[in-house]
Amino acid sequence: MFGFRRKNSGRELVEGLHARVVEASRRPELYVEAGLPDTMEGRFEALTLHALLVLRRLRQLPPPADDVAQELVDAVFAHLEIALREMGIGDFGVPKRMKKLAQAFFDRTAKYDALIASGDAGGLAAEMAGRLGAEPARLRPFADLVLASEARLAVADLDAILAGPPFASASPAAAAEASR
Repeated sequence: MFGFRRKNSGRELVEGLHARVVEASRRPELYVEAGLPDTMEGRFEALTLHALLVLRRLRQLPPPADDVAQELVDAVFAHLEIALREMGIGDFGVPKRMKKLAQAFFDRTAKYDALIASGDAGGLAAEMAGRLGAEPARLRPFADLVLASEARLAVADLDAILAGPPFASASPAAAAEASR
């Protein structure tokens, strides 16, 4: 952790954390077993919720967790900008799209944060369903997974989060392995 105070080491740690958040949001089990649609919108929801879970925990930890949280948000948006450019969005279109993505991200995190804090899996599934044009029952397994991940992160310290946030698994085999 002492290395975080050095700018380059801290950046590397946050980039690694960001990579693990993105990797967790792309796990096939989220789309196959937990009900998320495998679309751009579904993937955005997964990324937003995984980032939010980490950000929620970082807000509860002592410094330098607040710096890590801000750098994680910066990394998420830098990644989204790269993705837009790779999709062929030109220099003039990127700022407008980034503004819309930021608005969508922060709108979702505000609404999802309250639902996660209250432990309302049904409300979380309904909120996601409204955004994704899906039935809440289809997204309930993912909402349950989000709350299970919240519980696992609640006991993680900063070092554990930087090493790899302990997100819950939707895969029955992976869940059984994790419980051993």
